[in-house]
Amino acid sequence: MIPLAARVLEALPQTQCTRCGYPDCAGYAKAIEAGDAGIDQCPPGGAEGVIRLSQLTGRPAGPVNPHFGIEGPRMLAVIDEAWCIGCTLCLDACPTDAIVGINKRMHTVIEPHCTGCELCIPVCPVDCISLETATPGQTGWHAWSQRQADHARQRYEARQRRREKPEPATERAPAAPVDRKRAIIEAVLARARAGKSQTETSKP
Repeated sequence: MIPLAARVLEALPQTQCTRCGYPDCAGYAKAIEAGDAGIDQCPPGGAEGVIRLSQLTGRPAGPVNPHFGIEGPRMLAVIDEAWCIGCTLCLDACPTDAIVGINKRMHTVIEPHCTGCELCIPVCPVDCISLETATPGQTGWHAWSQRQADHARQRYEARQRRREKPEPATERAPAAPVDRKRAIIEAVLARARAGKSQTETSKP
């Protein structure tokens, strides 16, 4: 018989957003199996998601617990490429490798791979990432197909396998943190200069 955690995992939208309080969808599924988590902690799954989990666990269904968020449309991360400093912090945060770019170069989001998890937002030092509604008028599982969930899970698991492999010491540049700090400072100064220029231009 397939373990309950595996069946619960199949029923989750695979956004890997951590809003449930666990590091990923698999962690949440295991917590549900162990009785450590409620079935109402997944805002991306919404009310239908709670019903799916109720049918699997036998627990009573109800609304999504607002402590973990509210059901809403699927979001899409968008990078303002004019302000992106190429710090790569968003690359590290994205659970499905939906963001591409290299150090000190403009990054961009590959729309079909983005789950709208929002994890890239808080790590951006220059606030150049915003969210756009990808499914206006549709929320929960109505905004997220099983095919999309399967695709997101495959990308997340592939990323996890890759990250578990030890990296050769030569691939890690010790000066990377310094480069990032320098890039952030340069971006802030550039913004300040741009704002000053606009102010002077608008003066009569």
